[in-house]
Amino acid sequence: MYQLAAPASAEIEVKKSRFIGMLFAVGSRAEAQLLLAAQRKQHPGACHVCWALVCDGDSGLDDDGEPSGTAAKPMYNVLMHKDLMNVLAVVVRYWGGIKLGAGGLTRAYGQAISEAVKNADLQPVEPQCERRCVLQFADESSLRRLCEQQQITVLDAAYADAVTLVLRMKQRQAEAFEEAARNLLRGALHFSRAPTPRKHP
Repeated sequence: MYQLAAPASAEIEVKKSRFIGMLFAVGSRAEAQLLLAAQRKQHPGACHVCWALVCDGDSGLDDDGEPSGTAAKPMYNVLMHKDLMNVLAVVVRYWGGIKLGAGGLTRAYGQAISEAVKNADLQPVEPQCERRCVLQFADESSLRRLCEQQQITVLDAAYADAVTLVLRMKQRQAEAFEEAARNLLRGALHFSRAPTPRKHP
């Protein structure tokens, strides 16, 4: 999988219609909505601002008035084909006065994003995993310090008879981290796999 190092864009013209394809790195749907609002403000004369979002657990598509399936879906397909993650694809269309038909629209929207991908600086995304860890209250601060040292994110904490932490880490460091945590706490903790994240549509 890959993610964007910086925003990228490209412009194509099809039968006098201008298609401006743009890619943005995003971490959430809320962030994507802010970027979309900025693009709509920047292009008040555009007839369509279509988008496709691939974000961890929260993807989305919008044809913005174009015939269903002719804009966002081909954009989304390019993102999937290129194995991109945490990215918002936007295509701004300026009407050229000539109808393109469903096939023409599908090709144009897909091509606008394909060209933007060619201009993008892509970085490999290292696979992540999540672990649920149950431990005693007295040991929580020690484990949190270990997480900080190894740059492991504590996603969630629940308190009942014991402490349950949900941790996110690089897949390749999971085994060594579990061993270090068991050594640190003299085996007084239990690891299990956290629930699998939601799949993209």
